Amino acid sequence: MADQTHVLFVEDDDVIREATQLALERDGFAVTAMPDGLSGLEAFRANRPDIALLDVMVPGLDGVSLCRRIRDESTVPVIMLSARADSIDVVLGLEAGADDYVTKPFDGAVLVARIRAVLRRFGHASGDRADEGPAEVAGGVLSFGELEIDTEGMEVRRAGQPVALTPTEMRLLLEFSSAPGTVLSRDKLLERVWDYGWGGDTRVVDVHVQRLRTKIGQDRIETVRGFGYKLKA
Repeated sequence: MADQTHVLFVEDDDVIREATQLALERDGFAVTAMPDGLSGLEAFRANRPDIALLDVMVPGLDGVSLCRRIRDESTVPVIMLSARADSIDVVLGLEAGADDYVTKPFDGAVLVARIRAVLRRFGHASGDRADEGPAEVAGGVLSFGELEIDTEGMEVRRAGQPVALTPTEMRLLLEFSSAPGTVLSRDKLLERVWDYGWGGDTRVVDVHVQRLRTKIGQDRIETVRGFGYKLKA
């Protein structure tokens, strides 16, 4: 298991849990599968997986609450599983700290592709566009008013105080800081930050931008209606 990517999978439906576990294991993942949120939290703390797949509607401790508990302790990537694409549960899961979501029923190949995309993103959280035009650079530090981004140490400070970002939030901020003042569309952000080679739900972008705003300042990222977002230089 040490050489495999370890997935924590929390799903209360026995058929879905067992079938998905087998499919993931056939693709080379090590899987710890749990039927409810409380056992999922215990398994997370005991095993420290590389990624967590959490069904929204599980007993004991629902998936959204479990995501919050995990996010309080770790920046491990989290993908929510929801039976309804238009459900408020999707937004609640993203607001709780999830990095992405997949709608049920899902194709096994699609799920594996999304898992690998998230893992690639987390493995390259430093980004590769930080030198395309920052407002100010000093020893790898980008400065935008009271906001400082250390692109080498992957640290962010606001008015001298450290700001804790998840890897997805960090990649999003690096994408904005690579082109301050330039409007980035939601589709472009999905492609660059979430590694989507296909159309995705732009709510993922919107919720992450809002989460990022609460941490770096509400007025630092501007909404350009009908086009996308831009970082104020």
